[in-house]
Amino acid sequence: MSERHTALRSMHDLGLAAWFGGSLMGALGVNGAAAQISDSTQRLPVASAGWSRWTPVNAAAIGAHLAGAVGELATESPRVMTQRGVAKMSAVKTALTVGALAVTGYSRLLGMKLEKAGNPSVDGTTEPNYQTPSDVAAQQRQMKLLQWTIPALTGALVVVTAYMSEQQKPGQVFRGMLGRAGGLLSAPMTAGKVVGMAGMKRRMTMSH
Repeated sequence: MSERHTALRSMHDLGLAAWFGGSLMGALGVNGAAAQISDSTQRLPVASAGWSRWTPVNAAAIGAHLAGAVGELATESPRVMTQRGVAKMSAVKTALTVGALAVTGYSRLLGMKLEKAGNPSVDGTTEPNYQTPSDVAAQQRQMKLLQWTIPALTGALVVVTAYMSEQQKPGQVFRGMLGRAGGLLSAPMTAGKVVGMAGMKRRMTMSH
């Protein structure tokens, strides 16, 4: 079997890059530009139109990233089992991915609600004003938090991916495997010591 998995890595990395970059650009660019529109009733519709155009591309990017991530996990499963630290980082990466997916999905639901809100007067995509209906304002406040949570989580995924790439260096693999082997060897010895101490305590108790 080839040790090269260029297609999987490309899907993983390009998908994650688009997910992170698109969410950051949307928060700064789309939402920021919409806030500059002079007509306060057009700010939300313009931003919603921009996010709607990006949604299919973002969905494709997330799908590509997930496919690449699952494929990489399958091909790297021997290291997960034998190299110390890899399983832990895989669990961290999985948790971050699930979190980013959940926030992205909920953010899209809020976005769809804001699309249906019509043309309310707002200060910005995520900033209501005194004329904004209360339900729309509540959704905007939630979106304001989520718009930064997505790039934070996906940015953390980029960092974890970089760390896991370092774990694939030959020296790291060798030391990780030695560490895992040492841990496995020490477990029976520790268990034997515990059993031995328990037996000694029992004999001492019986002698008294």
